[in-house]
Amino acid sequence: MKKTTNRVFSFLTFTVCIAVLVSCNNANQNEDNAEAVQDTVASLTQVWKTDSTFTGSESTLYNPDNQTIYVSCGNTDASAKDGDGFIALLNTDGSVKNMEWVTGLNAPKGMAILNGKLYVTDIDEVKIIDLETASIEKTIPVEGAKFLNDLASDGTNVYFSDSQSGIVYSLNQAGSINAVINDAEGINGLEFYQENLYTLDNAGLKKYDTTEFKSSLLNSEVTGGDGLVILNDSTFIASRWAGEIYLIKGSGSTLLVDTKAEKSNTADIGYIADQNLVIVPTFMKNEVAAYKLSGE
Repeated sequence: MKKTTNRVFSFLTFTVCIAVLVSCNNANQNEDNAEAVQDTVASLTQVWKTDSTFTGSESTLYNPDNQTIYVSCGNTDASAKDGDGFIALLNTDGSVKNMEWVTGLNAPKGMAILNGKLYVTDIDEVKIIDLETASIEKTIPVEGAKFLNDLASDGTNVYFSDSQSGIVYSLNQAGSINAVINDAEGINGLEFYQENLYTLDNAGLKKYDTTEFKSSLLNSEVTGGDGLVILNDSTFIASRWAGEIYLIKGSGSTLLVDTKAEKSNTADIGYIADQNLVIVPTFMKNEVAAYKLSGE
């Protein structure tokens, strides 16, 4: 009877030890998982910033074909036809490639590339610039336009927003302009992804099909947005002009950059995908800054 009792006691002791070890291992694993989760929290870290020579830097666009960043500048008065607008070129390390690549614009804002041409909104016109010759090939007036802003392309047409009118226009290769969205108050940022048009306006982030242009509101937290970068169909980076950059995931959002206290704007942002770099025009600070996206 004593031997049986000892065996039972030994078995219970062994079982308790195993349970303690398993518990400790689970606790350690949970701590490791928690640390892993913390490690994957998205962040933006500034890696370079230019000198303040990019007067009224409003929009940035990266062209992977020539590894060049285009910067629309000259928005000292964003509505004035004063002829001081220009397009500057940057290398991906922030060094200047050509400060005045194209001049003679007024207040250029959004940009998009299609078929070897750079399309640029300029108050109430769309300028078409040949990428090879750096010449303004064509100027297309937009009847009734008040404040043309961002531009995007679906690979066939270009689309551009009028922030004051709440309109999005399409422009085809024949030069025909049509209003495809008429009720988007404060519309600004545009981007295409998988045949859908994504927009930022006063209601938030929306998605439009390109047949009937019916909208779905994806996120109502980041309202009045300016620049838009699409990482996938549920993950976005959006800027607000006053100095905020957000990560949007589904219906939630996280503030990644806040430069309002520095009075450094975050206007129409661009993105270099293979370097995870968000390119930020600072508008009134007359600079361009690059932030490394991590943990996303």
